[in-house]
Amino acid sequence: MIGIDLPAAASNVIGKVFRGGVADLRPVPRVLVGHGPNRWVYRMAGDGSGDPVLLVPPLAAPALCFDLRRGCSVAEHFVEQGRATYLVDYGTVSFADRGLGIEHWIDEVLPHAIRAVSADAGGRPVHIVAWCLGGIFSLLTAADQPSLPVASITTVASPIDFTAIPLVAPARPLIELTGGWLLTAPYRVLGRAPRQIVRWAFQLTSVDKYVTKPVAVLTHLDDKEFLAQIEAVDRFMENMAAYPGRTFGQLYHRFFRGNDLHDGVVDVEGRLISLADIRVPVLVIAGATDGIAPSPAVQRLTQLLDSSPDIRFEVCPGGHLGVLTGRGARHTTWRLMDTFLDTHIAA
Repeated sequence: MIGIDLPAAASNVIGKVFRGGVADLRPVPRVLVGHGPNRWVYRMAGDGSGDPVLLVPPLAAPALCFDLRRGCSVAEHFVEQGRATYLVDYGTVSFADRGLGIEHWIDEVLPHAIRAVSADAGGRPVHIVAWCLGGIFSLLTAADQPSLPVASITTVASPIDFTAIPLVAPARPLIELTGGWLLTAPYRVLGRAPRQIVRWAFQLTSVDKYVTKPVAVLTHLDDKEFLAQIEAVDRFMENMAAYPGRTFGQLYHRFFRGNDLHDGVVDVEGRLISLADIRVPVLVIAGATDGIAPSPAVQRLTQLLDSSPDIRFEVCPGGHLGVLTGRGARHTTWRLMDTFLDTHIAA
């Protein structure tokens, strides 16, 4: 405890014990502007103008990834920047959703969300900012339906080359030896990939942080921002959702095993979707210490966008979640997104 500011530490302990925590977890105020199966589209409160920005989360991870806590909220930042900011939320996944496949998200959920945002913003084109799998689905949607009012796409920590992910390399031989049934049987029986499994997989990418977390908390008791971030990330982890069984199966066999995205062409229900058909500017951001989507796995996208008029690639500090909404993201990732949007957004 040497070197700790004792009064600050005492104040933080009181906050955690008697006030429920030190993080400001209030969500950015919002209003519902569209909804349908597996989609709730919200407009964030504010006086935003110009082309709208739509925040697209991945499956399983809660939409609060874009609104983690006050001070580390992408949504809050964009609202403060005067942008018309929207968010799509998929809600929870139940056993009844087990038959939903990738096509549901790229044929129905995202196209309807994009049109709802454009309509609410007076017919303006939509700039997509997406994280992880949300980026992959947004890219496939834009490639498959070029008539959608999409003005640009920003992907953060979206892996394209799955063979470039060292974390999963040790499991590949066993998976191929069993013909893929190592994970196929469980998700078919359960009808989904359970939320606890999704949470464990996410935690596995930074197991060292979870092992040393108690010590880190004790040595940072006087650092309110540090403690607040841990609280916010803990809440994020507690709100992980399940993957629909069929969607998980497609992701597992086509992306993880088959690495279909590597060449930029994916077969979705008998039709081929090519990332080369994307005709809007694309910003690609990778996290410097991301174990789920390391830089080489993310950068592969820049080699596939043959028709995009503007392709930018950047590596920013942070892991899989930290690169999007870590304590330093405001000065790195968010600045890059602001510059990109300012270049392509209409006033």
